[in-house]
Amino acid sequence: MTTVHQRIEQAAGVTPTLAALDGAKRSALLAALADALDDPALMRPVLDANAVDMRDAQIAMEAGDLSEALVARLALSLSKLASLSAGLRTLSAQPEIVNSRITYRELSPGLVLEQRRHPLGVIGVVFEARPDALPQIVGLALKSGNAIVLKGGREAARTNAAMTATIHQVLRGANLPVAAVTLLEDRAEFRELLAQDTSVDLLIARGSGAFVRMVQDSTKIPVLGHAEGLCHIYLHEDADPEMAPAVVVDAKTTYPAACNAVETLLWHTGAASAIDATLAALHARGVQLRGCDATMARHPAVRAATSDDWSVEYSDLVISVRAVADANAALAHIRTFGSGHTEAVITQSAALAERFIQRVDAACIFHNVSTRFSDGLRFGLGGEVGISTGKLHARGPVGVEGLMTTRWLLRGDGDLSEDFDTKSRAFTHRDLD
Repeated sequence: MTTVHQRIEQAAGVTPTLAALDGAKRSALLAALADALDDPALMRPVLDANAVDMRDAQIAMEAGDLSEALVARLALSLSKLASLSAGLRTLSAQPEIVNSRITYRELSPGLVLEQRRHPLGVIGVVFEARPDALPQIVGLALKSGNAIVLKGGREAARTNAAMTATIHQVLRGANLPVAAVTLLEDRAEFRELLAQDTSVDLLIARGSGAFVRMVQDSTKIPVLGHAEGLCHIYLHEDADPEMAPAVVVDAKTTYPAACNAVETLLWHTGAASAIDATLAALHARGVQLRGCDATMARHPAVRAATSDDWSVEYSDLVISVRAVADANAALAHIRTFGSGHTEAVITQSAALAERFIQRVDAACIFHNVSTRFSDGLRFGLGGEVGISTGKLHARGPVGVEGLMTTRWLLRGDGDLSEDFDTKSRAFTHRDLD
């Protein structure tokens, strides 16, 4: 068997081929991958493998070894496959980004500078037991001309292996090397991946904050972290009592295990109608309510929140609720406990919304919108490799552009820097069409 180092070297070896792929062929490749996800015969082994993974996960959950949230993320369905296929078709239809021009500038007559986008090379992605992430990540890697090395959660090992086999079949059909997509299988191989700093150009770590920090501390490879999603919604005093419960219920209950689900609801003490309607709606949907004294006085189902509740990403049908005196208090709470993922405000005041947007430090900031819109597919990115809560390189849902770097290309005819130092030539610095 080849070692992890050898497999990654093989991946690095195909990066020139991927970068040089014609735009039409790249689009056709993504369309072929979407076709595969829509093909019941090709997906049957994937769904069968997922059923076995789900069976084992259910047993582990009943034994208390796995959370319900993790099991929910593990499930793969026809509707998820259809959504993934639609995302790949969105990617296929997008303009070619590899080698696309950002800057086109005349430095001096006959001396022309270009800045163009270029693939990073080999990208490693370590992701949770969420097999629907795998084709999204692969699609974004292929669209950006990168080779990808994947390590998924062990609970989804069979599903990931079956999906990768299908992807390899699509690659062979396009006469491309299967080394473009490499799947690692166990923790030992993951540890070897962390040591490949001379061959892997970027490592994307998805999971808890503790996991991301462990990865960052264990490798010399640059790490892009997809960490906690401790998202807030603030109900201002003029929050619409019909809009507020609808938005909050959507943000909490449509997929509570997702990182973009709301975890803490803040409400202005003047928003009595909005908070009463929202608490009633959440309770009716089976959400466990944990709140401050003022919140407990609004609804009998609210349990007392502890100091720890404000810093918990529940990933479940649980929400913490706190009354605040004003927008400043809401902003202070978010600044203290927020993870930098997604924050939202519900208000009829455009001025207050703009103030909230300007003062919140997060990757995504929404006005009168559910936090669940924080997603690469919903943003029209064709998917995401993760949602970065950091501030460097890429922030928020990371799509194709987050997997690119740039190169500067300068073309001339024997030009000398000395001519500009002696003033015999002058810079024009004229941007070209």
